[in-house]
Amino acid sequence: MIEASCLCGAVRWQLDGPFEWMAHCHCSRCRKAHGSAFATFVSSPAAGFVCSGLDHVACYEAGGGGPRAFCKTCGSVVPSEPTGASVFSPAGNLLADPGVRPSAHIFVGSKAPWFTIADEVPQFDAYPPGFDAPTMEGREPLDPPGQTRGSCLCNAVTFVVDGPLKFAWFCHCNRCRRARSAAHASNLIATAGAVRFTRGADRLSEFKVPDARFFRHVFCQHCASPMPRVDEGRDIAVIPMGSLDDVPAVLPSGHIYVGSKAPWYSIADALPQHLEVP
Repeated sequence: MIEASCLCGAVRWQLDGPFEWMAHCHCSRCRKAHGSAFATFVSSPAAGFVCSGLDHVACYEAGGGGPRAFCKTCGSVVPSEPTGASVFSPAGNLLADPGVRPSAHIFVGSKAPWFTIADEVPQFDAYPPGFDAPTMEGREPLDPPGQTRGSCLCNAVTFVVDGPLKFAWFCHCNRCRRARSAAHASNLIATAGAVRFTRGADRLSEFKVPDARFFRHVFCQHCASPMPRVDEGRDIAVIPMGSLDDVPAVLPSGHIYVGSKAPWYSIADALPQHLEVP
């Protein structure tokens, strides 16, 4: 039995093995929903799935791609109610090692251009053979080109980045994993004034981890996509790179907090690794 929870702990679930399949999904919808380079899901028998805190769960129907469930309080992705024999859970929220390891990268035909797949896990442009499910087309940004654009999954919130960029990195801390419901966060750091919301700033929600000094998770109220967090006091903006519609001028330069990374994820690239922060 493996336990999992959203960032705030309002939604908790248990999964009973055997764990059948784990895969990294690089489709544009998963990038938006998780705000990271990819999402990772693990499947297990639906009969062993138990979830509490359902009154905190909302769902967004992603244009025919099935419901995407999330915690209304903190924005973490949570499992949708199973409709078949298996349940697919976001692996970033697991509180223990399920024992299974990723066996596929799927939808690499639409992966983030700023992320390089460096491991030897099999890759598929869409679903692997044997999956009978529709594929969903991407969409064009609402804002005109010329600046680095970003948006949430439902397009209610859009923004542009038109100021100084500082650096970018992959963060493996347990807060980022549970907030993004992914193997790690992919964050672009800019000055506070670099981010300008062009639509939907009034649709943003923010959750602050009670015992954290700075950590806050900002997300769209409608679809729960992670959105930029602007900290005027420290003059920084933390931009989830999965929310970007264009390639930024600054690319990830390292991995931080690898001392607490997910046990089921292996770092295969040559970027510098730091146990905490440099």
